[in-house]
Amino acid sequence: MSKTIEIIVTAKGETAITTKGFTGSSCRDASKFIEQALGQRLDEHLTPEFHQTAVTEQQQQQRS
Repeated sequence: MSKTIEIIVTAKGETAITTKGFTGSSCRDASKFIEQALGQRLDEHLTPEFHQTAVTEQQQQQRS
């Protein structure tokens, strides 16, 4: 899956950023510059892909 960042701007000027194709916190790194340009974040919804890498990293640490 290719990595994309989708920015939605409503008629009221509200924005939403959606990342696709990223795993773990790499989505935050990729969209950070956009969030900084838009201003304060009001809400955040984490996708299953965000938690996917976090679980994998935790399992690897437990094996060590």
